[in-house]
Amino acid sequence: MKIYNGVIKLSTFGNTDIIDITELVCEELNKSGIKDGFLLVFVPGATGAVTTIEYEEELVKDTKDLFKNLVGDTGPYRHNKTHTFGNASSHLRATLIGPSLVVPITNGRLDLGTWQQIVFIDFDNRPRDRKIIVKILGLTENKNK
Repeated sequence: MKIYNGVIKLSTFGNTDIIDITELVCEELNKSGIKDGFLLVFVPGATGAVTTIEYEEELVKDTKDLFKNLVGDTGPYRHNKTHTFGNASSHLRATLIGPSLVVPITNGRLDLGTWQQIVFIDFDNRPRDRKIIVKILGLTENKNK
């Protein structure tokens, strides 16, 4: 059994910036040499999230609209009264998805669906430099050999 630790660094625009990180995650998987196991993608911080969607331009816009409709940019948020960034909506949106995703690995490939990409969503209300942790656990040889 092997454990691999990787990091993906991103600069984002914030404001529900949705970034397809599938290729970057696959690069980490290839570096690991792991053929069968599990891959964890995790974002440290309380205003970012990781999930899967079909990364298609109009669906990305729909997804942004969904979050803005569910949790408005402004409101009587108590957090904004005690913190200077005014980003309570960012925190609330991030809690709807969460900071991590686990994907199974088979034959050195992520077991994603045809139209499924891994995305990072930066809900903060300002541009940010982000670090995404990739931790992979598994075997370097296929278990079925």
